[in-house]
Amino acid sequence: METKPACAGPAAQWLPYTRKMRKLFLLLFFVPVLAAGQSTAQTVQHPRRPEVYLGFDRNDYPGDQNLPMLRKTFAFTGYWLSNPPGSRSNGWHGKRELLERAGFGFLLLYNGRAYAQLKSGSNPGMADGRAAARAAVAEGFRKGSVIFLDQEEGGRMLAEQKRYVFAWAEAVRQSGYRPGIYCSGIEIPEQHGGFISTARDLHDSPGGHDLVFWVANDACPPSPGCAFSKVPMESSGAPFAEVWQFAQSPIRRQFSAACAKTYNPDGNCYPPEAPGLMLHLDLNAARTPDPSHTRP
Repeated sequence: METKPACAGPAAQWLPYTRKMRKLFLLLFFVPVLAAGQSTAQTVQHPRRPEVYLGFDRNDYPGDQNLPMLRKTFAFTGYWLSNPPGSRSNGWHGKRELLERAGFGFLLLYNGRAYAQLKSGSNPGMADGRAAARAAVAEGFRKGSVIFLDQEEGGRMLAEQKRYVFAWAEAVRQSGYRPGIYCSGIEIPEQHGGFISTARDLHDSPGGHDLVFWVANDACPPSPGCAFSKVPMESSGAPFAEVWQFAQSPIRRQFSAACAKTYNPDGNCYPPEAPGLMLHLDLNAARTPDPSHTRP
């Protein structure tokens, strides 16, 4: 009689198939899980940087004929609702529709008061805020748009200046618009030690978080100078800023000397498409192509 192996019989015949099925199950279950894990890891390793948009501003209107050329580089433009500093007229008046058709977003600007006009103790902030809102309505800008108060003086603000800024902001808000502030983001030494910027001083004041900040910081670094690349907003030095003005014309050498080679030899910043026009510009970066949110 022939002796059979101990595993011979029906159970032994099913064993190879059971092992194959186990391998197949493991393959079908773990491979998709592994692939999903790899996909998640890849997403974490390559976060997408927020989009940055370039814009320009200047006191004088650049001319209807130059808008197509400027639009090749810039997504938005400054737009004065009042006479610009030192001017007796406003060349931007009535140009909203033309600029919109050309594809520009906006930075709406209203000229603020200097300390010399406020030190007497009077506070024209409410009157100026209402005037800014009326000008926005007259120019056809929708309610809810951001109007920036142009504040040129730097460092820690005096009590009279803060009262003016926040009264202006309240009047703009009551009129259905959003108040913003254009101010310096450059840190300067204080008399008793430490450093402060106008932007940080205002932002840390009561009600400061309700303002939309357009911060000027042309110090090189962090500014790249008269450069037309999309500079990261994180470099502005003010993490709360929605707009960063990183270059001014003419160059301010006390801050931007290290970037002098990026400017024209005469010290100005001109559009890359037509430098021969000698159309001097200030350069800005923003998180949106319409920083005043003038469109629904």
